Amino acid sequence: MQVVDDGRCFICGQDNPVGFKATFIIDPEKRRAETTVRIAEHFQGWQGITHGGIISALLDEICAQACMGSGLQVVTSEIKLRYRVPVPTGSIITVIGEVTGERRRLVTVKGYAELEGQLVAEADVIMFRVDR
Repeated sequence: MQVVDDGRCFICGQDNPVGFKATFIIDPEKRRAETTVRIAEHFQGWQGITHGGIISALLDEICAQACMGSGLQVVTSEIKLRYRVPVPTGSIITVIGEVTGERRRLVTVKGYAELEGQLVAEADVIMFRVDR
């Protein structure tokens, strides 16, 4: 399977007019990725609260970026999320992903979302390698 970046990813695509256009700090040695994004008001669920699916998408993407920054081409196989506190729209959050293990074609990754140093959500993600 070949995955192709056409610039239109909802999170990182620079050609997606409604996406985040996120950029990433990648540390290949630590197998880690990080980004900081502002949650626009149009990403709300309940009034003034960021939709949980947006937080999920950000955690999914940062975990994929941690893998890709380590030279692995992956797609998400499984994601387990825990929301800690609601995130107000308009917030600037930091999202971090770290590869924690690898077994055959599966890569385990931990994702965190923080608002002003407070953990707001975390994810345990299993990525499937498509580059083998």
